[in-house]
Amino acid sequence: MSHISKIELEINSLEDLKQACKRLGFTFVENQQNYKWYGRWVGDSPLPEGINIEDLGKCDHAIRVNDCLYEIGVVQRGSKYILLWDSWHKGGLEQMIGKDAGILKQAYTIERIRREAKIKNYQVKEIKQDKSIRLVLRI
Repeated sequence: MSHISKIELEINSLEDLKQACKRLGFTFVENQQNYKWYGRWVGDSPLPEGINIEDLGKCDHAIRVNDCLYEIGVVQRGSKYILLWDSWHKGGLEQMIGKDAGILKQAYTIERIRREAKIKNYQVKEIKQDKSIRLVLRI
């Protein structure tokens, strides 16, 4: 069954998203026009806002996650990007990117902060504690 979801994360920088993918061992595939998903809409859950049935499976770029059948679609909306994925458990993505894509969101946020800190000439120290990561910025 398909359960296409939008990852609630505003993507302003493809470079930061690419770095997040690299951090997690995922593959960012530029200009891939389709992402792998169940392949047909079964109508058992609402579509993400602004997405039509005809849009499902289409993207501007994709993210491949090792050992997963499905992929994440990176869809441009104006100057920003949204991420679409099929959360059906047999696709394997939720186990790798976390519930509500928390692991991917964390990685993107870290890369975004690191880039902004570099622009401002801050030093960044990353401290990993269990599943959390703390960033310490210094001038």
